[in-house]
Amino acid sequence: SKLAALFEHPLYNIPIPEVTEKDKLFVVNPMEKFSLHSSGSDEWVSSSKAETLLPTGKTAYDTYPTWLKFHVGINRYELYPRRDPLMPTLLQDLATQKIVSSVQKSGGTQLKLIMTFPNYGQALFKPMKQTRDQETPIDFFYFSDFERHNAEIAAFHLDRILDFRRIPPASGRLVNITKEIRDITTDKKLAKTFFISPAGNVCFYGECSYYCSTEHALCGKPDQLEGSMATLLPDKTLAKRHSWRSPWRRSYHKSKKAEWELNPNYCAQVRETPPYNRGHRLLDLIDMTVLDFLMGNMDRHHYETFEKFGNDTFLLHLDNGRGFGTHSRDEPSILAPLQQCCSIKKSTYLRLQLLATQPYLLSDLLREALATDPLAPVLSEPHLQALDRRLRKVLEAVGHCLAR
Repeated sequence: SKLAALFEHPLYNIPIPEVTEKDKLFVVNPMEKFSLHSSGSDEWVSSSKAETLLPTGKTAYDTYPTWLKFHVGINRYELYPRRDPLMPTLLQDLATQKIVSSVQKSGGTQLKLIMTFPNYGQALFKPMKQTRDQETPIDFFYFSDFERHNAEIAAFHLDRILDFRRIPPASGRLVNITKEIRDITTDKKLAKTFFISPAGNVCFYGECSYYCSTEHALCGKPDQLEGSMATLLPDKTLAKRHSWRSPWRRSYHKSKKAEWELNPNYCAQVRETPPYNRGHRLLDLIDMTVLDFLMGNMDRHHYETFEKFGNDTFLLHLDNGRGFGTHSRDEPSILAPLQQCCSIKKSTYLRLQLLATQPYLLSDLLREALATDPLAPVLSEPHLQALDRRLRKVLEAVGHCLAR
């Protein structure tokens, strides 16, 4: 396994700083028993307010469902550890746990569902919009592109291979539209949008601001539908998140350009603006830029951080569905933060160089990681090949900076 060899490499064993109590998202007494509100809400409460019988010989933490262990493990430095023993179980839960509730997620331009499991875990389901081998048409604007379910799955694995570990775990899944959405939904608005197509397939389209209409309906074969299941982060009432507008946000206009596209010295003013004027925030943003360029994702208008950790923490790389839309062309403007600031973390640069060498070729590693997904092959071969080409371009950009 090339992947196992990669994670044994010294560059993937740089220790993170010691995690103190204040560096943990949740401080949990390992002997504290946890139970759920009988009101049916998804909030976990201490057993002092609810009686729980624990199997003998087990500590309370052992009885937590995997998703709760994942939430409890989040700290200032990482969303999950490099050698996370929970990961295989968490991914398997996303792919196989019984779905007991499906409701539409509010907001956004496209249909997404929140699905709940019997252990109260929740996942964000993004349904299949286009096939693996379809490329985004060249005349499409980035903001009118489809979100792709396979991009969400591939982004999680790519983020892990780059050792960022800032994307919540995601798995592919085949969902039965009839039994796992229509028959169990309590969402009245969603329920009204189901119909049977002329071909006899079960379809639905939900309610949203852009792609929710009969013309953009999602149809099963006859009721089987592919999608990505991403682990939901802790509820914002328990762990507040701050949403930051990216300084290199695009204009989201058909003819207007953003300031960074017109001003080659744009980075100088970013460096003077909080939170980019101190700490490693700008370098973290450049990490995200590298990830987005490798995926071809132009849609990074915001990013989030956990409020508890202030400015000294990692960025969450959420919502990656507009990646992996084209393999035959690259979008150099995504690299603007790297090219304009000429800064990159040394550890990131060394890992990128490693991933361009034969024993650890990026395309081979991602191919291996995606092979275990229930929807494999997740990416078509040309997308995997494009990663190696784009990685060379990132290294060239750093080379130009070093020359300067």
